[in-house]
Amino acid sequence: MGVSFILFCCCLALTLPVHGQDQSGFISIDCGIPPQGSNYTDKTTGIRYTSDAGFVDTGESKAISSAVRNNYILEQQLFNVRSFPKGARNCYGLRPEGGRGNKYLIRASFLYGNYDGKNQPPQFDLHIGVDYWDTVLLENSFSIWTNEIIHVPSTDYIYVCLVNIDTGTPFISTLELRPLNILMYPTTNGSSLSYFRRYDLGSTADKYQVVRYKDDVYDRMWKSKNLDYLWKLNTTKTIDSNGDGHGLLQPPSKVMSTAAFPNISYDSLLFSWEPDSPSDDQFYIYLYFAEVEVLKANETREFYIYLNDQLFYDDPVVPQYLSTFPVYRDFPHESSDGNFELSLRKTSTSTHPPILNAIELYTAIQLHSQTDDIDVQAMMSIKSVYGLTRNWQGDPCVPQSYVWKGLNCSDNGARPARIISLDLSSSGLNGEIAPYISSLTMIQSLDLSNNSLTGQVPGFLSRLTFLKLLNLKGNNFTGSIPAELLAKSKDGSLSLSIDEIEGENTNPCQSIPCEKKKKSIVVPVVASAAALCLLLTTATMATLWFIKRRKRVVRKEEDAETNQKDRSFEMKNRQLTYSEVLSITNNFQRVIGKGGFGTVYHGYLGNSQVAVKMLSLSSVQGYKEFQAEADLLSCVRHKNLTSLVGYCKEGTNIGIIYEYMVNGNLRRHLQADRNSIVLSWEERIRIAMDAAQGLEYLHHGCKPPIIHRDVKSTNILLNENFQAKLSDFGLSKAFPTEGGSHVSTIVAGTPGYLDPEYCASNRLNEKSDVYSFGIVLMEIITSRPPILRDDENIHIIDWVSSNLANGDIKSVVDPRLQGDFDINCVWKAVELAMTCVSGNSTQRPNMNFVVTELRGCLPTEIARHGTESIDSVGVPLYLESKMSLPMMR
Repeated sequence: MGVSFILFCCCLALTLPVHGQDQSGFISIDCGIPPQGSNYTDKTTGIRYTSDAGFVDTGESKAISSAVRNNYILEQQLFNVRSFPKGARNCYGLRPEGGRGNKYLIRASFLYGNYDGKNQPPQFDLHIGVDYWDTVLLENSFSIWTNEIIHVPSTDYIYVCLVNIDTGTPFISTLELRPLNILMYPTTNGSSLSYFRRYDLGSTADKYQVVRYKDDVYDRMWKSKNLDYLWKLNTTKTIDSNGDGHGLLQPPSKVMSTAAFPNISYDSLLFSWEPDSPSDDQFYIYLYFAEVEVLKANETREFYIYLNDQLFYDDPVVPQYLSTFPVYRDFPHESSDGNFELSLRKTSTSTHPPILNAIELYTAIQLHSQTDDIDVQAMMSIKSVYGLTRNWQGDPCVPQSYVWKGLNCSDNGARPARIISLDLSSSGLNGEIAPYISSLTMIQSLDLSNNSLTGQVPGFLSRLTFLKLLNLKGNNFTGSIPAELLAKSKDGSLSLSIDEIEGENTNPCQSIPCEKKKKSIVVPVVASAAALCLLLTTATMATLWFIKRRKRVVRKEEDAETNQKDRSFEMKNRQLTYSEVLSITNNFQRVIGKGGFGTVYHGYLGNSQVAVKMLSLSSVQGYKEFQAEADLLSCVRHKNLTSLVGYCKEGTNIGIIYEYMVNGNLRRHLQADRNSIVLSWEERIRIAMDAAQGLEYLHHGCKPPIIHRDVKSTNILLNENFQAKLSDFGLSKAFPTEGGSHVSTIVAGTPGYLDPEYCASNRLNEKSDVYSFGIVLMEIITSRPPILRDDENIHIIDWVSSNLANGDIKSVVDPRLQGDFDINCVWKAVELAMTCVSGNSTQRPNMNFVVTELRGCLPTEIARHGTESIDSVGVPLYLESKMSLPMMR
């Protein structure tokens, strides 16, 4: 039996500390609220929130717009934000009670709320410590973007940083930290876990309801996930989260008391997902099961779990009544093609279908070494004791691009970075030299010149073993210079710069005999030259950096208007030069398509074939469509949508590069005069199901929903395995609000596929795509085009209807199939197509229903040919993005 979950005995689980029941160790920050008199207790959760004043020393407090606040039901902690208009990186410093080596859940939430009146949601990066965590992508003023990370810090400080990537001003609404049991969520190689999805399945609550503290002692947020084609089970009894001694994960009883299962006619439950970005290629998967239905003596529920058709758990799962059974691995899972599909398959002896109560998915983040904790603590103390206001944010040394001003650090490699140089010259320092400097044990150069430091020069400076340069000039010290410092200065191991000290002990020769008083305190000329050289080098580098930075800012400002829309995909995908595009396409040798935007060329990127779509300079409307497609492809990923590989934007040479589909478009394979190989009926149903799944994802898996607007057979492409993918998103349009029934827009699309209701009213909704898909489904069944030119331009709907009126279903099907199909499956497909093209959009099904019906049509065809087990067919569950929308008032 494989290692499917971590076994811990009950006594061990009971002895381990459980945080959260009394908010012990909780850090709950409402970002942007005033520091005095603004702390409060949330009325729903009972969680106590505080101001962020003690956790960050930069940024500005702002309030979201009254329009957003008044029109949506929001938690109090979303009313304000802290905005960071200055600085490339701004960080919150958290120092939890447990410190390093403990495990924490850290959650950051963002609601733009048009706080700045610009109505332009920004995009920016989120870092945990020195490592990239995620990119905050906000689609509108009222969407809420939330992410969590399960993290074991290597230092006592945890930094959560917002990084400006020149696409808007970073901001944050809430920041929360929750202690976890150190044995929860085990990983390999010290990885942190970045939240991907967490769902409460089978819940009867609406999609806006979230289960969290106090139901969940760790304050994880469980979203309700309901689909029309999944059935629900529930119980009012308490579910034991410590069942079988595996109680460390402790999903709340409220979550485990509900479960989802497929329609009784299906033997399996499928759910699939794709990474949000190509870098998210490793997933940790946590599945939770509990039987909530009382089974009779002769009834059983038993099923296997597969991941990408490989056994995920060696034994069949038999959920126990009212007892939680978690299934997971302590190592990440990968996919060769970036697609993940879990399948819960009923065994041959089971009388009941599989169930699933809850699921958690995380991506793995490999952590890099940070600055040594002793050095970090020293710098934080120095910053505090002198009240330094310079923008010292996050880790002092790592990454290299954000090293604190005035510091030089060792090349950390695989080890913690160490501070080797500290320049606090002309920093307005007062008082004595802070003793915390003595903790910088690897320091080689220390410049405290031109401040107002007083008191005696401390002896601990002489005990800094590696100190080679010490500049104390321009201060007001008293007393004598420590003998050890003078000795190092005399033997040349230390370059010491200091003014003559006035006071009771002004003669440094009292401690060490001197040939000449002047030589005992004046730094050698060579040392002065070295110090001057170091300062000049630093100044020169700073000047060059400033000039380079200024040029980049000016260039960004000049290009802001033209680049605003395509920044999203520029950030995410590989940028290619025009010369590289020429090389990839062999100087645009092979044309594989043309459109209003320009021309599509075949090419090779490495060993992979690609399609290169270049924008024509004469195309005005084409540019808008081209830009829309680039934006959409950069934001969505699904196995049934074409994937964006890269882009080129070099002057007037603008192009996008996407995966090449070897078998071209669907229409080509349906035309009898151009295709000698006839698609089988099973292949046609699979292609229809693939296209439907891609469309379903756009409608129900994207927030906000996306309407394709140009669904047709030439926009359905086929790869080498005849897997279908939707393409050409130039006309696609997103709904501005989730609750809207339609958007008003100019009619666009292809004649023959256009929804007549949309044409008449200019009111676009998802049912317009359903109509177009119905036409495509008729094409797949008949192999005839939408408009039959040889029959006085008869529309395919009229042609099909006429044949059905005569009761002749076989005459509707492509005659080249020669009757090789299941007649019941044909009837089901034809009836589905006719329902999709109903004249009244309210009578058309949604794409969830369409996918379910096509899946139901497939098993009989599979069984007829014996091509694969019917057990692999089941109900799909698609996982949505991290974005959520608040409920409207």
